[in-house]
Amino acid sequence: MGIQTSASPPLEPHLVVSKSARMTLAYETTMSVDDLTSLADVSYSNTDLGAAISSGSFLTLGMIVAPCSVKSMSEIASGVTSSLLARAADVVLKERRRLVLMVRETPLHRNHLRTMAELSELGAVIAPPVPAFYARPASLEEMVDHTVGRVLDLFDLGAELDVVRRWGDGSRTRST
Repeated sequence: MGIQTSASPPLEPHLVVSKSARMTLAYETTMSVDDLTSLADVSYSNTDLGAAISSGSFLTLGMIVAPCSVKSMSEIASGVTSSLLARAADVVLKERRRLVLMVRETPLHRNHLRTMAELSELGAVIAPPVPAFYARPASLEEMVDHTVGRVLDLFDLGAELDVVRRWGDGSRTRST
């Protein structure tokens, strides 16, 4: 399936779906786990600690955890690597690659915020999936696409999808 960009070889998306992510997928979408895994070139069990992505010698651009639960965020911050998700994120941090955590639980208490700050200090990007209303999305799909595009911008891949309404691009006029 690789994602082709004009300036680079095809990307090979790898996927880990945690137990909580499976539940979230069922609650919030009409997709099955098989539908989701069919979008990736490689899919791993969250218990497969020997997977390629658990090694720093396996080259990646980085990792996106979406959605990222507070539990996963806390495991990543503490260095607990008892799941492939946490181990792969730990590897991304130690190799100084881009780690983006789309934490979406609210409200947040002080320990959540401290954990986010600690992860930011380690090099992670905390990118809650907050809708950009300046883009005046007409649908939930447009909101999701915009958010995904902005996260992919962090890997210099968002422009390829052309789903982000960029500030000042003239596609929307501001009413006064």
